[in-house]
Amino acid sequence: MTPLREILASMTARELIDRFEGNPQAEQSFHHSDHVRLAFAYLSLYPVLQALEKFSAALKAFAAARGKTQLYNETITCAYFFLICERMARDPGINWNEFAVRNSDLLVWKDGILGRYYEEATLKSDLARNVFVLPDKGLPPVG
Repeated sequence: MTPLREILASMTARELIDRFEGNPQAEQSFHHSDHVRLAFAYLSLYPVLQALEKFSAALKAFAAARGKTQLYNETITCAYFFLICERMARDPGINWNEFAVRNSDLLVWKDGILGRYYEEATLKSDLARNVFVLPDKGLPPVG
């Protein structure tokens, strides 16, 4: 674990959110597991739709601060967010460390859980980047 990871792991949900929202340029690297941790923090403090709004706004600000707005993907953000929400609801009161151990599948980025629900081309599409697209794995194309 890197020193930054150790610092982030020891923060409360409020501290993590305040750090991320306060200066999105401060974080030099922000990996997939950090995104999951941040979503968990928002869901720990806010009702689900308010948490999603705040989480996605923070991610967009993070991407914009780096001049990489094209990296934000609405479908990936929402799909992971609601998977995290569901897992938290199945295990009320769980803390982050327990959640990470019990839900390690959510922490995997490459060949991660969304591959069960989405075709790769769908997730890479401009549509998925801009709006939430429903899962399409194994379904006939729309239209």
